[in-house]
Amino acid sequence: MATSALTTWGTRLAVLLAFIATCGWIDSLRVNFYIFDPTTIHDVAKSAIAASPDDPRAMISHIVANLTSTYPSTHIRLNPNQSEWVFNNAGGAMGAMYIIHASITEYLIVFGTPLGTEGHTGLHTADDYFNILVGEQWAFSPGALEMERYTPGTVHFLPRFTAKQYKMHEGCFALEYARGWIPLMLPFGMLDTLTSTLDLPTFYHTARITGREMIKNLLIGKI
Repeated sequence: MATSALTTWGTRLAVLLAFIATCGWIDSLRVNFYIFDPTTIHDVAKSAIAASPDDPRAMISHIVANLTSTYPSTHIRLNPNQSEWVFNNAGGAMGAMYIIHASITEYLIVFGTPLGTEGHTGLHTADDYFNILVGEQWAFSPGALEMERYTPGTVHFLPRFTAKQYKMHEGCFALEYARGWIPLMLPFGMLDTLTSTLDLPTFYHTARITGREMIKNLLIGKI
């Protein structure tokens, strides 16, 4: 009996270690699938601010036009429909987002609110680059006694597996770029709808747009 139990636990341990090793190997592959890079996205955000200061709508048009001309549609799918905004409730914060790009390893959205909001960033499997376009964002980590402050043209970088409290002041909008395993971020961005707001139309449209963009990217080989 003791030998049998030891064999069982040894097998379970071997399976667990094999699973961990496989996950680590798969995770190491993600960098091969990135098309955007944080520096380029930051430069695009800064050029939009310079071209249309304090005009978020014009900034968004500038960003989409710039990305569309830079990245060929044979390599990456971008969503040009700038009227396709949806509410987003996540981590206690509420705003609206326009999904410019969504794939398995990257997403690019414009997120913000004219009213202001505050919440938890979430703990994610992706690095997140929050490029402030207009307004101001504050953030803080446990143990910090002073807030971090982000203004137009700056980037709030949140490494994966870290979390903060953040606050977006009235009229704050940002170009948010995330790179990592995006599907694992989706529960954070969508579960508040099922557990709190019960805004099922928003849940449907968020799932529809995200799924559509991911599938269209997969069809052209963008993971």
